[in-house]
Amino acid sequence: MTHDHDLVLRPTEAQTAAALNPPAGRNGGDLVVETLAGLGATTVFGLPGQHALGMFDALRRSALRYVGLRVENNAGFAADAYGRITGEAAPLLLSTGPGALTSLAALHEAAAASAPVLAVSSQIPTAGLGGGRHGYLHELPDQSASFRGVVKSVHTVRTQSQIPSAIAAAWRSALTAPHGPVWVEIPQDVLLAETSVPVVTAVDATPDELPPRPELTAVAADLLSRAARPAIIAGGGVVRSDAAGKLRQLAETLNAPVVTTYGGKGAFPWQHPLSLQSWLEDRHTTDFLEDADVLLVVGSGLGELSSNYHTFKPRGRVVQIEADLGKLESNHPALGIHADARLALQALLETVTPRADDTAAGRVRELLARVAERIAGQGLTLEQDVLASVRQALPAGSPSFWDMTILAYWAWSAFDAEAPNLMHSAQGAGGLGYGFPAALGAAAADPSRPVLAVSGDGGALYSVAELATAKQYDLPVTWLVVDDGGYGILREYMTDAFGEATATELTRPDYVALAESFGVPGTRTTPENLAADLAKALATPGPSVVVLPALLRMFAPTHLDSGER
Repeated sequence: MTHDHDLVLRPTEAQTAAALNPPAGRNGGDLVVETLAGLGATTVFGLPGQHALGMFDALRRSALRYVGLRVENNAGFAADAYGRITGEAAPLLLSTGPGALTSLAALHEAAAASAPVLAVSSQIPTAGLGGGRHGYLHELPDQSASFRGVVKSVHTVRTQSQIPSAIAAAWRSALTAPHGPVWVEIPQDVLLAETSVPVVTAVDATPDELPPRPELTAVAADLLSRAARPAIIAGGGVVRSDAAGKLRQLAETLNAPVVTTYGGKGAFPWQHPLSLQSWLEDRHTTDFLEDADVLLVVGSGLGELSSNYHTFKPRGRVVQIEADLGKLESNHPALGIHADARLALQALLETVTPRADDTAAGRVRELLARVAERIAGQGLTLEQDVLASVRQALPAGSPSFWDMTILAYWAWSAFDAEAPNLMHSAQGAGGLGYGFPAALGAAAADPSRPVLAVSGDGGALYSVAELATAKQYDLPVTWLVVDDGGYGILREYMTDAFGEATATELTRPDYVALAESFGVPGTRTTPENLAADLAKALATPGPSVVVLPALLRMFAPTHLDSGER
């Protein structure tokens, strides 16, 4: 009788031969790239540094494709986007100390957005570890401590034989729901030393599943089936688990209106009769959701942006499905179901009873009309026209990546993402500089379709070095820079709060001339010509820059004590 724990994977003849006769000249860095390839990685991002040269030397002996950016933080953003687009754990190769630390903001965004990034960093030589101050270049008392509060898991290597297992464990961690960035660090001497460890040929690191507890989904299904006014909030977890189809089926079975969070855009069809779209920063929407007698929250922690700045106070029963245990019931009491969104939605589909409700679609139309009326009364035609021009120019199936800028804040609420996983922004952690390098990572994942990046002139200054990356790898990214002469949203915030703005005005370059100096075509456009100029740039192979000088304004908030409705 054979038991599961008795099963052993037998090596092939080729694997045995490779193990017995490893090629000469391999080092610890080869173990890194061999393990990554064995896990299924095809592309790595990063930036070389003195302590990490063992890994980068090994790249030339591997089939892995390397995409090198000019700043480690931007390399992290590119890896983040690659992970979001492909669902793979994107490898990010970094050097010790300053190089590693420069990636922290990008890893923070990946953690907040649950993007799978596998960061592999060098470390000072093993002789310098242990807490003493030896004065090595790039030395930190405890490098991994700088990342432990940011990434999902930390994996420390001290010998070459630990490398394959540590990287495999990190890979599994990054891809187990909730996805996230992970950290592996390997000392310089371990990477450089010649190795006798056999060639790594295949590694099993299948992510763990996170199924729901059946007694919880049974209760949830009963609540939803008997609800008079059910509603659904769909977050990024629906997109990441590829559960949009199951969400739509459940919504239609229950006749439940659906609103998507900003991270969950595209999880539900924008023009569907049950679609409340993404108008979460609107009191009409908040009131509608508060009136639900059963509210299903899938793949969202109902954080600040998803709860209209914590003004949302549900009056009915809340059922929350969330893979991140720390987010479960962290903002509202609920029937909390710790599970992957796809598995939980499938369980609900198998147990709910269909609801007949001929009022749901009408209530959705009425709400969207009230939202549109509120926005129409604020004299924001320019902003709506600019956003419509972007939507018109962007081809179907092309992803877009948005920096923290006023046009992106509009897009969170008002932009039709068209399909799952096509609109991405830095609203997880909220740092500047995300849009353009992230778009480069997406283009590296799929160069067959154009990619759009959107930045303000302030955020663009974080990323201009990557014009060289776009040109070097001929990546099909069109970068729209909305130039309003400063940090536009901060200008609004400060003017509203204090009567005038401080430290928000910027001296900036001529972005068209700057792009052309890198050999990247640049176009200066106007709101009237934006759709045509942007469409032309997106249709042209390779990178391009479109600059729109415009002063955009935000719609009035509804979470303040202004009485605005």
